[in-house]
Amino acid sequence: MSVITVERIKLFSTRSPWWCMIVAAVLTLGLAALATGFTKGTVTIGLTQGGAQLSQMVMMVMAALAVTTEYRFGTIRTSFQAVPQRTSLLLGKTAVVAALSALVGLIASFGAWGIGNIFSKGADLSINTGAEWRLLAGQGLVFALSAVIAVAIGILIRQSAGAIAILILWPLLVENLFNLIPKVGDDMSRWSPFQNASSFLNQGQDFGVNGPQGDSQYALSPWWALLYFAGWAVLLMALALFTANKRDA
Repeated sequence: MSVITVERIKLFSTRSPWWCMIVAAVLTLGLAALATGFTKGTVTIGLTQGGAQLSQMVMMVMAALAVTTEYRFGTIRTSFQAVPQRTSLLLGKTAVVAALSALVGLIASFGAWGIGNIFSKGADLSINTGAEWRLLAGQGLVFALSAVIAVAIGILIRQSAGAIAILILWPLLVENLFNLIPKVGDDMSRWSPFQNASSFLNQGQDFGVNGPQGDSQYALSPWWALLYFAGWAVLLMALALFTANKRDA
């Protein structure tokens, strides 16, 4: 517990986590207000979550910076000297960042739902189905696992710019470009990690403007998709820990 306490103090003693949390909240709540306030069609719970992916990216940047900043300023050497078991130190850092990301994800998702109720008073935004609960409460799980992936990338890359570039381009660009590859592109996209995170959240949802989301584009059922995404997080973290223990700080 002492490692987690130290990592919590280190994280909140810098400005970047606070700014990232503020930006993540503003993106989710602001886009929810725009989507529900200016949409003339049916307003649904799914429509309130339009800013969730951008907020997820922001929290991933925060998670990566929690590691790469230490490498940049050389304080990681002091940390490794204080805690010779590098795995324990890095897992403690990961736990703190993942827990914070999960909390922000939950606050942002339910906050956006609350904004939707304010801006579209005539719409029925009651949470009636398991799919709707999964979309709102599941954001915490997706944010947490995304943070684990971000920390792993930060450990592997050790440079802020490179890690952030990977974390932004991977889900927003690279996985979408798979569809352009002939024959195998669709399958590559369906089995991409962040596509499966989206699958967990979005299967069975109605996004209002475009009608129900088609579930045939997804490779797995919602909870298996989450498990698949978690498998990527565990695999990348294991690779990062192995690398961190083998090389010099």
